[in-house]
Amino acid sequence: MFLLLENRVASAPGKVLMTGGYLVLERPNAGIVLSTNARFYSIVKPIYDEVKPDSWAWAWADVKLTSPQMSRETTYKLSLKHLTLQSVSPRNPFVEYAVQYAVAAAYSKLDSPEKDALTKLLLQGLDITILGCNEFYSYRNQIEARGLPLTPESLSSLPPFTSIAFNKEESGGQDSKPEVAKTGLGSSAAMTTAVVASLLHYLGVVNLSSVKDNSEDLDTVHMIAQTAHCIAQGKVGSGFDVSSAVYGSQRYVRFSPDVISSAQNALKAAPLEEVINDILKAKWDHERTKFALPPLMTLLLGEPGTGGSSTPSMVGAVKKWQKSDPQTSIETWRKLSEGNAALEMQLNTLSNLARMSFDVYKDVINNCSTLPSEKWLGVATEPSQADIVKALVGAKDAMFEIRHHMRKMGEAAGIPIEPESQTRLLDSTMNMEGVILAGVPGAGGFDAVFAVTLGDASDKVIKSWSGQNVLALLVREDPNGVLLENNDPRAKEVTSGVSSMQIQ
Repeated sequence: MFLLLENRVASAPGKVLMTGGYLVLERPNAGIVLSTNARFYSIVKPIYDEVKPDSWAWAWADVKLTSPQMSRETTYKLSLKHLTLQSVSPRNPFVEYAVQYAVAAAYSKLDSPEKDALTKLLLQGLDITILGCNEFYSYRNQIEARGLPLTPESLSSLPPFTSIAFNKEESGGQDSKPEVAKTGLGSSAAMTTAVVASLLHYLGVVNLSSVKDNSEDLDTVHMIAQTAHCIAQGKVGSGFDVSSAVYGSQRYVRFSPDVISSAQNALKAAPLEEVINDILKAKWDHERTKFALPPLMTLLLGEPGTGGSSTPSMVGAVKKWQKSDPQTSIETWRKLSEGNAALEMQLNTLSNLARMSFDVYKDVINNCSTLPSEKWLGVATEPSQADIVKALVGAKDAMFEIRHHMRKMGEAAGIPIEPESQTRLLDSTMNMEGVILAGVPGAGGFDAVFAVTLGDASDKVIKSWSGQNVLALLVREDPNGVLLENNDPRAKEVTSGVSSMQIQ
């Protein structure tokens, strides 16, 4: 049945790739990716209350894209025959492909009577507003300019969806190309997924209000968002960021690149509706298993203030090294894979032990949270406690191994996967009381670092980071993926955030 749903808000989370950096690019290597409470929101509503009489003849739909944080408003014409967008304004390829592919999916999946209703809905125009939580972007400069300390409290004093500053030096003094410092949470994947989800729901292709009971709808969102994101990037990445934006925290093994590369080739010849129909029927062979941090553990992210890194160029350097020194690279990847598997096993063990006897688990975690790791073994006075401590120590040892081999890989490839400044920060963090993990997420470099703490130990880490000029972000693990923000109080925050902003 065709659903006419006005003014819908969908959201998708940012991510932290805890293990699997670089390896996740190749099957069958797995990565553990945590979704976060940092979300991108997409609001969709009609531009016009009713279809203008002459609209049917023209077969063009109006599309308006508003990005209040960048003070941007872009207008498009959507051809209902070719499903292509035309605009003379600055472009956002991620949103453009999201719109085109979501509309094509609607025409592909709906039958004839529903297609008439779909066309009528499109002729009322698509008014799309996108907003990203502050955590996706660096606001260090604004905090320092206000004379505030580098603390989460200072970050939380900023209004929701604070305007993003442009780096004018890199854009020729013009605000035409926004060069913004990001924190590495996967803003393009979260944004693309949110837009696709909100449009597919608005156009009646999926029903996200009962999404937990119907994974087929999420699969549709995933296939369209994954394709749109890859085409917008101009390459077929591993897709872990889109997968976590759709499904939430998980253990992920990538899909075969052929699934989407066939779409890249087909786009040059076949009508878009046919291409998207093939995508929806393709054999998607990615693997995902539910994953979450064990209970009483907190994910922290810290922004060191050295600016982000270019993931594509770092990946390119690693691939070049793999070709030039295959024997060493294969051995390094094998050891990295072993370390990743060991960490995953220990974390799963801890989750299982928590389920078996939560009271014992809680006591051990609380005791270890006040001690450096070399004293954790002394906490165990009986066998049930010893198993928990053994897994905690095992997880920490695995993290040291992973970091060691990531550094070696970076040195061999000539790129700063774990730069010296990050190494010093991470070593001091790992030595603190109640810290089980610390590392550079994903491809590494100068993006935000992560830590995982036990019990109430996070407060001490945040304070220590602040003293080292590291800004602890307001990011925590949130295992949820795509959400329809229907009766959620955040939907009101989003709507009020939009209405309070003026587009220049």
